[in-house]
Amino acid sequence: MKTRFAKKCASIGLAVVMVCSLAGCGGGTRTENEDRKDALSYEDAQAELSSLMKKVAVTTEQNPTLDIDADEISEADALADISTFPLTVTGSGDIDIEIAAATEMSAEAPDDWMNLVAKDFNKEGYKIGNKTVSVSVRKITSGEGLTYIVSGGYRPQVFAPSNYAWGEMLRSSGVGVEKLTDRIAGNTAGILIKKDVYDKFIEKYKEATVGNVMEATINQDLVFAYTNPYTSSTGLNILAEMLKSFDENDPLSQQAVEKLTDYQKVAPTAAYTTAVLRNKAAKGIINAMVMEEQAYVNTPELKGYEYIPAGIRHDHPVYTFDYCSEEEKEAAKLFVEYCQNEKSQKLASQKGFNLHDDYDPGNAGLDGAGYLAAQKVWKQNKNGGKPIIAVFVADVSGSMDGEPINSLKRSLVNASTYIGSEHYVGLISYSSRVKINLPIAQFDATQRAYFSGEVKGLSASGSTATYDAVLTGLQMLEEKAKEVPDAKLMLFLLTDGDQNEGYTLDRITGIVGGLQVPIYSIAYNYDNTGELEKLSNINEAAFIKADSDDIANQLRNLFNVQI
Repeated sequence: MKTRFAKKCASIGLAVVMVCSLAGCGGGTRTENEDRKDALSYEDAQAELSSLMKKVAVTTEQNPTLDIDADEISEADALADISTFPLTVTGSGDIDIEIAAATEMSAEAPDDWMNLVAKDFNKEGYKIGNKTVSVSVRKITSGEGLTYIVSGGYRPQVFAPSNYAWGEMLRSSGVGVEKLTDRIAGNTAGILIKKDVYDKFIEKYKEATVGNVMEATINQDLVFAYTNPYTSSTGLNILAEMLKSFDENDPLSQQAVEKLTDYQKVAPTAAYTTAVLRNKAAKGIINAMVMEEQAYVNTPELKGYEYIPAGIRHDHPVYTFDYCSEEEKEAAKLFVEYCQNEKSQKLASQKGFNLHDDYDPGNAGLDGAGYLAAQKVWKQNKNGGKPIIAVFVADVSGSMDGEPINSLKRSLVNASTYIGSEHYVGLISYSSRVKINLPIAQFDATQRAYFSGEVKGLSASGSTATYDAVLTGLQMLEEKAKEVPDAKLMLFLLTDGDQNEGYTLDRITGIVGGLQVPIYSIAYNYDNTGELEKLSNINEAAFIKADSDDIANQLRNLFNVQI
């Protein structure tokens, strides 16, 4: 009798799906992952898992708690405090306006153009009447800016996203916005293809278009990856271009959606961040990816890639809001004019902006409502129509006692609202021993309520048997996969400390590699993270560091990408 793995590998096409869905990569040649070099075969990994589990003490909750208030969570409840996105410039004028600025302008050098311009502006001593004027800058991705503003919990005076799609999405979401300018720093988004691969790509496909990149990925001539379109401007931009390539006349047609679903069956999972893309490229796992031009020119390790502009321009339009006072709007206009002066534009060019000014993207094919719809289409189809089977493994050892576990519980319950009801979810908690709080079941309203009730009831004490719990989660996934054989398996580990009881990481590495289940590690208030990174790297899953302030956003975005 064939094993589940053997059945999945019965043909080349199904093998590609297996690699994509369980290892987080697409077709094409990949280099050996150093962390998987000692992986067992699938059959041996199953046998070893069964053997090791004989020594793991596991209890199962017989009467899980039902949370009758599980559905009463708003989007605002799922957001961390806006302070988790730092102010990179703080003004002190009588009139001080806050700018929610895209991260490629508001971070550390070389991504600090707006910070430098804002500091210079604040020194100029501008006035409106007798009142001094200044600006403060908050570093936030364009997608997060949209999410926070639409939720009503954040009211900056100015929004400076990467491209105009976000401004139109605000307008379509009912937020009163006024565009002050189409551009303060010119930029493009596009696709990077490794140069040796690019030459072969052009030889076969003749032209570097998004449509041809899609076709090449399906044909396994490229391994192309993109970023989360809910937070990343480039990810949203290229997603729209992908849909347009599937149906130029109607990017949201049934034909386009079906082709997106087919593409996602063989494509890598969307990357959590651009840094994840760069890491996968460095390992040889992907050879094509999305990137903004300014980031490309400022990243030396990407010089071996060919850059192809694609999608709408990223010229950083600027918006103010109907709720702002006339003085605030006037201050915003003063700052826009300052951004556009010769000195500021010269600095922008030095920072990698204002290239490819001749690039004309043509008609994007989507308005604000269309971009919002494209996000939803992607969310529903990003797994190629396959259900997810996920187990959450939560550390409840003594070090989690107090605010850490309370914050974790709130964030996990709130972020779980982003998990679709078509998927399957289970919950494990562990300290010295392992407890199955909730066996895996479809995440319908009842299972969601049980999940919420069990998470809210977690309490902390004891030691840290992390890898005993991981093995238990893997066993649960393997058993459930027999009932849902075409599913993608995932394990999410949330922990704040080193394993100090039970099996070690080295003892289970071969099993994890052999089963090819990605393990997403969330290091919570925890700095010594080497083992967790290694665990996640085995099957190319995301590793995330979080603290009590930003765990809500980290989980929300991770679930948006993966589940």
